Amino acid sequence: MNRKLAVIGLVGAVLTTLSAVAIAALIEPASDVSDEMWSYPLTTDAFVPASILYAVFHLLVLAGMLAVVAAMGHNRAGRIGAWIATAGTFVLFLAEFASIPIADQRLDDTGPQLVGAFFGLGVALTAIGLLVAGVAVLRSGQWDGWRRYAPLGAGIWSLVMIGLSMTSALSIGVAIYGVTLFVLFAAVYPQDKATSTEARLRARVDH
Repeated sequence: MNRKLAVIGLVGAVLTTLSAVAIAALIEPASDVSDEMWSYPLTTDAFVPASILYAVFHLLVLAGMLAVVAAMGHNRAGRIGAWIATAGTFVLFLAEFASIPIADQRLDDTGPQLVGAFFGLGVALTAIGLLVAGVAVLRSGQWDGWRRYAPLGAGIWSLVMIGLSMTSALSIGVAIYGVTLFVLFAAVYPQDKATSTEARLRARVDH
């Protein structure tokens, strides 16, 4: 089951990256929407379905985060960090729906300020959680090769995303965020397989 969650997360990571690249390369250059509007670079009408689609992407990523939790095994600090990151992803999911009623408002209006802070909370929780999990994985030595750096790498970039959130580089930042998530979920996929094998061996010993 956890390997399936990792695959779902991989799909979410790919879609996150592709959508961000499309926004940066195709929509932003052709947009006539003011960058002072919350919906920028989309029109209000396009922003609503886009927000719902982004919420779906966050749900797919959340499934991947659950796979990360499972891959931590008995690493308590790692599991705590992964759960914090999962909570951050859920906050981002909720924030997409909170965005819909304020699509036609300016960035300096009260609604966008509050929802922007809500997004910031989600990104901050994700960053903190992945950083905690990443340090725990490095200290434990339970993952090998490049995989042991995946949680920390995703956490570092999530932290960078906080600074990019109100800049013109946000779309590119989100695209890179999606790539770091892809690497993370790719790392936990074989980890989950190893965990399942270990569980079967223990079951045989117990019998």
